Amino acid sequence: MSEQQPARHVPVMLSRIVDLLAPALTAPGSVHVDCTLGLGGHAEAILTRCPEARLIGIDRDPQALAYAKERLAPFADRVTLVAAVYDELPQVLADLGTPRVQSILADLGLSSLQIDRADRGFAYAVDAPLDMRMDGSQPLTAAAVVNTYSAADLQRILSRFGEERFAPRVARAIVTAREVEPFTTSARLVSVVADAIPMAARKTGGHPAKRTFQALRIEVNRELAALDGLLPAAVAALALGGRLVVLSYHSLEDRAVKNVLRVASEDRAPRGLPVVPPGFGPELALLTRGAEKPSAEEISTNPRAASARLRAAERIEDVA
Repeated sequence: MSEQQPARHVPVMLSRIVDLLAPALTAPGSVHVDCTLGLGGHAEAILTRCPEARLIGIDRDPQALAYAKERLAPFADRVTLVAAVYDELPQVLADLGTPRVQSILADLGLSSLQIDRADRGFAYAVDAPLDMRMDGSQPLTAAAVVNTYSAADLQRILSRFGEERFAPRVARAIVTAREVEPFTTSARLVSVVADAIPMAARKTGGHPAKRTFQALRIEVNRELAALDGLLPAAVAALALGGRLVVLSYHSLEDRAVKNVLRVASEDRAPRGLPVVPPGFGPELALLTRGAEKPSAEEISTNPRAASARLRAAERIEDVA
């Protein structure tokens, strides 16, 4: 590990994820796709547990890909890394000549690299430039959002992406403050947001800026739009017997995952038929009952796991 390599993070629900995916990766040449490679912790465990499998690792963050490449160097002959956003999964698989794969993991949200690097601007607990880009080459930054979006647009993203009850107040406060001086770093934004939220409401629900920062991050990186593209593509890419695991970290993500997996696990016959005809059964069988949560023991050693919700499914029928 180089001096620039960050301290090894603790992958969330690692053992459970490996246990869910490994049964699909026993055959020679089986393919596992990590749609959100990050620092490569989950991928490393899969490659270790499943010596017949090869990995396609996708991430939009060039720094993450560089760190993961170093971490996964012992498995280099079984690893292909791709710089892409995860909703580009169909094109990535087509380019590699692998339209169907045996397992897919999507660990949504921020990687440890993005959280721990103050200069990336994701954390509200430290003063840093208002960046929040997962890919530094994209033009839109959090600073651009807070300094140029109208009050109505700010209210919309705060309400939709942050589920902020006080979105109108926060949006007005941001617009008023930027007229005095544009926002450049996180500390001033945190102060303005906190002051806009009623004192009584600041005592519950975590840090008062948490929802605003979540909303800005989602807007900057098109996270929910990308997720809406990824989920059906991931289901379609599973070979028969293939397995999909998704880790979500807030209700907006988990709701989208739940809905897609629910629909794919229901039969597709017209309503009212007494018997489901062959070929109209469910595509997927759910492998989890609802959303699984990390154990109390895991949360105590890795507090970042606390909000994680895991859902998994297996393809049981091909669809023409």
